[in-house]
Amino acid sequence: MNYLIDTNILVIYVRDTDLTRRLEENLRLLTGRNNLVISVVSIGEIKSIAKQNKWGEKRVRRLIEILNQFLIADINVEDIIESYSEIDTYSQGKLEGKAASFTSRNMGKNDLWIAATASTLNLELITTDKDFDHLNEEYFQLKRIDLSEYSNEKD
Repeated sequence: MNYLIDTNILVIYVRDTDLTRRLEENLRLLTGRNNLVISVVSIGEIKSIAKQNKWGEKRVRRLIEILNQFLIADINVEDIIESYSEIDTYSQGKLEGKAASFTSRNMGKNDLWIAATASTLNLELITTDKDFDHLNEEYFQLKRIDLSEYSNEKD
């Protein structure tokens, strides 16, 4: 499969907990035969998370090992920039010719870049974030992970 992985999924994998193992057992993202892509935006987000939370050398090494398994999608691409503007306008309920069947919403700018990347590159987006739900099947396929299905009290 061809997947774009959202930052929140990457964080789960870097933490390397029982939740990570249960998620991987089910999804087989890293161990399956998948083409994995991550937006350069997610790399910026996770590096910020690492600095803010003072990740140690072991966790940073794990992050690098995981990132080495991904293709990195740049956003400085005209088609992605155009997709960003369309998805933002659509999310606001103001895109001419596309009636919104949802309440208009302000998506985070990083989420817009991630959505635009998934749409332009025709990738299924894997996330835990509900903010992408209104874009499912309109701009890309969405696989939203409900972590309550994978959690237990140890995590």
